[in-house]
Amino acid sequence: MIVIAFHLNLTYLRCFFLASMLLGFLAASAQKHTISGYVTDASNGETLIGATVLDKRSGQGAITNPFGFFSLSLSADSVTLSVSYVGFQTHISTFLLQENTTYSVELASSSFLKEVVVTATEQIEQTAQMSSIDLDVNKIKALPALMGEQDVLKSIQLLPGIQSGTEGSSGVYVRGGGPDQNLILLDGVPVYNASHLFGFFSVFNPDAINKVSVIKGGFPARYGGRLSSVIDISMKEGNKKELSGSGSIGLISSKLTLEGPIKNENTSFILSGRRTYIDLLARPIIKAASEGDEIAGYYFYDFNGKLTHRFSDKDKVYLSFYSGDDKAYARSKYDYVNEGDTYQYVDEFDLGWGNVITAARWNHVFAPKLFSNVTATYSSYRFRTGVEFEETITGSNIDETRREIFEYRSGINDLALKLDLDYLPSPNHSIKFGAMGIRHEFNPGVSAFEVSQEIDTTLGGSKVYANEFSLYVEDDVSISKQLRFNIGAHQSFFQVNGKSYSSFQPRLSARLLLPGSVALKASYAEMTQFIHLLTNGGIGLPTDLWVPATDKVRPQESWQIASGLAKSFQGYEFSVEGYYKEMSQLIEYEEGTSYFNTNDQWDDKVVSGNGKSYGIEIFAQKKTGRFSGWAGYTWSRTTRQFDGLNFGREFPYKFDRRHDVSIVGIYDLNDKWGLSSTWVYGTGNAITMAQSAYFSLSENISRDSPWLYFQQQKNYGQRNSFRMRSYHRLDLSLTRTKEKGNTSRTFSFGAYNVYNRKNPFFIDQSYDNQGNRKFIQYSLFPIIPFVKWGVEF
Repeated sequence: MIVIAFHLNLTYLRCFFLASMLLGFLAASAQKHTISGYVTDASNGETLIGATVLDKRSGQGAITNPFGFFSLSLSADSVTLSVSYVGFQTHISTFLLQENTTYSVELASSSFLKEVVVTATEQIEQTAQMSSIDLDVNKIKALPALMGEQDVLKSIQLLPGIQSGTEGSSGVYVRGGGPDQNLILLDGVPVYNASHLFGFFSVFNPDAINKVSVIKGGFPARYGGRLSSVIDISMKEGNKKELSGSGSIGLISSKLTLEGPIKNENTSFILSGRRTYIDLLARPIIKAASEGDEIAGYYFYDFNGKLTHRFSDKDKVYLSFYSGDDKAYARSKYDYVNEGDTYQYVDEFDLGWGNVITAARWNHVFAPKLFSNVTATYSSYRFRTGVEFEETITGSNIDETRREIFEYRSGINDLALKLDLDYLPSPNHSIKFGAMGIRHEFNPGVSAFEVSQEIDTTLGGSKVYANEFSLYVEDDVSISKQLRFNIGAHQSFFQVNGKSYSSFQPRLSARLLLPGSVALKASYAEMTQFIHLLTNGGIGLPTDLWVPATDKVRPQESWQIASGLAKSFQGYEFSVEGYYKEMSQLIEYEEGTSYFNTNDQWDDKVVSGNGKSYGIEIFAQKKTGRFSGWAGYTWSRTTRQFDGLNFGREFPYKFDRRHDVSIVGIYDLNDKWGLSSTWVYGTGNAITMAQSAYFSLSENISRDSPWLYFQQQKNYGQRNSFRMRSYHRLDLSLTRTKEKGNTSRTFSFGAYNVYNRKNPFFIDQSYDNQGNRKFIQYSLFPIIPFVKWGVEF
């Protein structure tokens, strides 16, 4: 009843938000002098995001933004600045503040110290933000992984409230949401398909990444466009001090990264590439076994590049680029001679998908208290699969070729321009505001043509163009040492085919500091999503279609409340959170239809419904020392309800998981050897199974003769009313590091699914030797050892 009342009185809450923000602007008091600058890594010049800058005399502090910039306004007096970041030596300096001062700091790594004493970034109980976790890229690289391929999204799956889909998949399901409800950003650009190898690996190469942040709720107003999470990934800027690089050779892929300055420290670059070689190894074997009649292969690659130039202390420009593709292909040919005529047949199949992402950014410091970022982006995701058949008949009286081609393709292209401004009037007050415009192009469609009959036909949906525009304002203010708010609003507009939508989305996060420095936090957020991912069968293949809201299909909407406790001390963090979320205007294909039904537009083949999710998340993390890691536990329940599915009754979501446990440990045995492990447990996925079967008499009408046959029919029970067995798995990795001069070589080996658990991938119906019906569980991955060699220079 409390939740319902809270939601019904939303009008009053919105008024409170707007009034509070206005008061925040009016209450911003100017300090006499401002210290501003950047915090970077002394070894390579890489910006340190989320570093803490603290004046020990006044107790006032600031945190560096996603570009390493900070601004701290203090009274004219002697100041003692302490600049700290996890894994780096704390920098302390004392000086007299008499005017606005530019103060940039380079922090030295503390890795060589025998005993590391680290002052962490802003402690979890200090910020009003909740449901947010930052991942250390070095820890991601240290974790054991499937086939030795470290993966950002698989590491994110180890956090509470975040689940994987199927075995080995890099899909991310956050607090009951779907895979399309995650705003995945690479240098501020949305990534529409983040999967390689049918979802087993993600497109993000850890060697090119600087920072990974995950937000599950209490979304700041600057983010919009998705319902369930924000995964914000920042690329490295490149070594500004010297040319350096790294490379590795694994079981299925190799990687190479180069970075360094261009002429001087004002300009830097980074280039990073990765490619699998499964096809290079398998193709000659398949060709030899078929005597040259068959070839087949699969590979993926990705390439990251970034160029950074510093014009002055006030201006920086960034150009970043990503391109990645997956390609599977097969070709077979055979021929025979009949009555003197030669018949030759050639079948070809190809399947491919990929992303192209570019971004141009300009950072400008208008004043010590005002920082701006202008970003122009382009994002393109495309998918294609095709089948080609060719028949050639040659002889004394005939020379004929017939060719048939079927092609399916889809995709989405975005052009966007965004302005973000940070205004920092005082150490206890930070205001962010900005605007963004996006031009969408959706490309759902099927193309089929037969050359021999001069047929060229396009079926399915045609291109659709849409415009999206948004404004936001966000105010983070400390009322007192105990009470802090982050309050804001996100206003968005969407226009497609003459239909317009608008959405006002209030956001609020609050922190109350209790005795013992324990933080009590609460948040409320509304989100609207104007695009849908139309999935076929819920298996997350790249055949899924990105489609816009239309006059028939409304935008997705959600609201979420959360509250919890947080505490940190001596390198440890603890938090417990409870949340409740409702979603509306979710879409699914109608029963018995899919994207292969090309006679109708996609929005004539879907039903709309609602979703609900609630749960409790417990998280404990150790950030420093020889032993580090975390443990997370989630209890949750997630349901869906569609009038056109399951007779309108509510049913469990496919990835509803009552219990989810993740334990991660990283232990530096000594200077040469490191051990890491992960153990996961989860309640089995919900599935729909047949409860009974019977045979009916059916008739087949052919040109030659009609005939009757018995066809098996199945009766299914409630949707997703069965459960697979629980899932659990242990992964281990042991790494040896050998350093010589400026070169470091590593050799890693370990295993995925160490105790060879037969985890369920899917369940099918079969029969035993006596003809009795039974269900068979199919498993995907047994124990899989891996080895990997890497070098850094």
